[in-house]
Amino acid sequence: MLTIQNLNKSYGKRQVLKNLNLQINSGEVYGLIGANGSGKTTTINIICNLLQADSGQIKINQQSVSEATKKIIGVAPQENLLYKSLSCAENLKFFADIYGLNRKERQQRILDTLASVNLLDRAKQPVETLSGGMQRRLNIAVALVHQPQLVILDEPTTGLDIEARYEIWELIRQLKNQGITVLLTTHLLEEAERLCQRIGVLKHGQLLAEGSLAELRKLIPAEEIILVQTESEEQAIARAKEYGFTHRRYGSDLAFWLPESLDLKEIIARFDGIAINSIARQPVRLEHIYLELMQYS
Repeated sequence: MLTIQNLNKSYGKRQVLKNLNLQINSGEVYGLIGANGSGKTTTINIICNLLQADSGQIKINQQSVSEATKKIIGVAPQENLLYKSLSCAENLKFFADIYGLNRKERQQRILDTLASVNLLDRAKQPVETLSGGMQRRLNIAVALVHQPQLVILDEPTTGLDIEARYEIWELIRQLKNQGITVLLTTHLLEEAERLCQRIGVLKHGQLLAEGSLAELRKLIPAEEIILVQTESEEQAIARAKEYGFTHRRYGSDLAFWLPESLDLKEIIARFDGIAINSIARQPVRLEHIYLELMQYS
């Protein structure tokens, strides 16, 4: 569906994208994660033909990015593209007109799209009266009204409460079930874990790693991670090294990578003689992989 080859982009002397290569398969939800300034927004703007790359190539369904490819892309930016004094239906009509939908097709698409984001009963309601979650769903509806093949969702749940977040997650799952390809950017690593078939980690305009969560977990040689609270941290670290446990700090937490699964009694026994206040066990998660790539790559 989407192929990016050797993409480069600089702003003056600052190179934002460095030989970026990326392949997104048809019908998958692909998560692109990275810190602010990693190049996510620049990449999206080039895909949407809003910005020219210095070099490299992007193809969507085997077509080079151009004005023609804009019609097969839908974009829901982080900031809602909504006219708040207009109703939900009026907002969709405005964008349907931009995409050139004829009158008969437009009306049906507006109804179908509102239904798909569970806002059909709000069709005549002004946007300014909607909750934040409803506005985000309508913002995604704007990206869907012309039936695109590729939908780009830029931080779709930023600032939403947990209930509204779950609603957006379910909507994204429905898009996948309909065969729509989704490029999702997010700072919420749990969101990427739950929704994405593959995930790419971007740093300084380069893709450090990509793959399924199972594939990315192989980057950390651990069966599980334990968080240890102790007043004798140096002793705990020294003891862990004896058993081949790698130690890391996640914020103020002292963590150890266990190369094999151990039951709790065995773990406690490894730290025998050291005053341990608590031990918490965790699976290897995307946040651990992400921090490892950001800090040590």
